[in-house]
Amino acid sequence: MTRHELIRQIKTKRSFLCIGLDTDIDLIPPHLLDSEDPVFEFNRQIIAATADLCVAYKPNIAFYEGRGVAGWKSLQKTWEALPKDCLRIADAKRGDIGNTAKRYAQAFFDQGTSGLGFDAITIAPYMGHDSVQPFLGFEGKWGIVLALTSNAGGLDFQTIADEQGVQLFERVIQKTNTWGDTGNLMYVVGATRGEAFATIRKHAPDHFLLVPGVGAQGGSLRDVCKYGMNADCGLLVNATRSIIYASNGLDFAEQARREALALQQEMERELLASGVL
Repeated sequence: MTRHELIRQIKTKRSFLCIGLDTDIDLIPPHLLDSEDPVFEFNRQIIAATADLCVAYKPNIAFYEGRGVAGWKSLQKTWEALPKDCLRIADAKRGDIGNTAKRYAQAFFDQGTSGLGFDAITIAPYMGHDSVQPFLGFEGKWGIVLALTSNAGGLDFQTIADEQGVQLFERVIQKTNTWGDTGNLMYVVGATRGEAFATIRKHAPDHFLLVPGVGAQGGSLRDVCKYGMNADCGLLVNATRSIIYASNGLDFAEQARREALALQQEMERELLASGVL
């Protein structure tokens, strides 16, 4: 999916919602456990209930890898079920160098090789240029670099300042900006770091930002939009638990839609107020 196509979907659906598919077999409704593939069946129903309300889906690969071969089969079927008009993000947080990074890129981007053809992947940039560049060489694909994360431990390193007073996450953005462009590079910025969005926009005014932390983690959508939205929207705001685990009963998909609709409507108001629509 190109940048132009993503922006078109945001304006068409009046939404910049990304739904995380961090599907934990221990948390899905019990009645699904009798299904041939409970994880996929859960995902299938969530996707069917929400596809018109979001512009991206983000399976967290750990929840699939942790189940071995069965998990990879669930991931394969989930990828096949994801709507083609949504950005399909592999939340894999890969970060290695050379041929290893190249193989990771093939695993998630090259459908002919692996059977998976995600549009984007999250990347840990700690090992530098040669750990990121292999993901940026696929036409129409995106690398989403971890910049400032929403977890408490993110402050252990990401906000350390150098002698010029520049924080590490700022250096990450400054440097990686030279490796890609606004058509193949995004950044992960946690919604619980709302005060930092103005700083981030100084370094990456036009890039898309993938923003976890709204919903169950307590991040403010209004603050994210106030400081992070640009002329093209420039945001993909992710919600996971507040949507996919809104109910543990027979109505789980219906309740997921209710939560997604509430967020989409709030996003529509923000898009109108900002002049994007």
